[in-house]
Amino acid sequence: MNMTLDLFSIENFLSELAVTRVGPIIKSKSGTQQEYDLKTGARAVDIVTAIDKQVESLIWETLKKEYPDFKFIGEESYVKGETVISDEPTFIVDPIDGTTNFVHDFPFSCTSLGLTVNKEPVVGVIYNPHLNLLVSASKGNGIRLNGKLFDHESKIKSMGPLALNKSVVALQPGSAREGSNFETKMATFQSLLACDGGFVHGFRNLGSSAMTMVYIALGNLDSYWDGGCYSWDVCAGWCIVKEMGGKIVGANPSEWSISVDNRTYLVVRGTNDPSGKDQRKYIEDFWSNVKGQLKYD
Repeated sequence: MNMTLDLFSIENFLSELAVTRVGPIIKSKSGTQQEYDLKTGARAVDIVTAIDKQVESLIWETLKKEYPDFKFIGEESYVKGETVISDEPTFIVDPIDGTTNFVHDFPFSCTSLGLTVNKEPVVGVIYNPHLNLLVSASKGNGIRLNGKLFDHESKIKSMGPLALNKSVVALQPGSAREGSNFETKMATFQSLLACDGGFVHGFRNLGSSAMTMVYIALGNLDSYWDGGCYSWDVCAGWCIVKEMGGKIVGANPSEWSISVDNRTYLVVRGTNDPSGKDQRKYIEDFWSNVKGQLKYD
């Protein structure tokens, strides 16, 4: 099926939608939503606003007109236990990734538009209107920064070798602040930071999986470790990172091959080592600092 799709054309359509229709809503409404719902109960901080639902509806109606035969999975329309990713072309969308940032007017909320075929992310478009930053990719076509082809080879060379104790890692506590997953995250964070552990240069929390994966692709971050995400958090970024030679595995040790809806992820930037040995060593070194196991329903 993917052989008959013009992925580059779809990338361009999604980019136009993100920049001209979705971005202006996110930018104009950021910091204005004081009424919102907690998505996962009173002991969590994952929130949803009316604008999330409005933007998802806009995206879905637009895509349905242009691609009536494609499936659609969106964060706000997801139904636990019912919504599944099939082999058919499927748009997987987060209307506003970084909703907490959006509510607090912290300028790292974006729209994240992905497409899977045979369950593989093959198109990714992420647009942050606060920074006017558009990053897009489609399988085999490289990545584009604000519509212009990104110099993949020069950037990879300038980033230098990949080593855990020389890296900046993206870490996010997530919305659930209790239980074994939270304990595993906190213990792993400590191990990664400790001088007798991973001793990484530092960690960053952008509050948006999509923006984090953009900055890994662009070489500003070395890796991202997280659990509790959903396919719409990572689908678009997955395609973009892969087009830059990055690797995506599970957050738990030995999870070398995962699906886009795995719920736990370790994302590592591309390097100039074609053998992939440096990425493999980095991943193994990282996993050695994971204290416990992340498990999600």
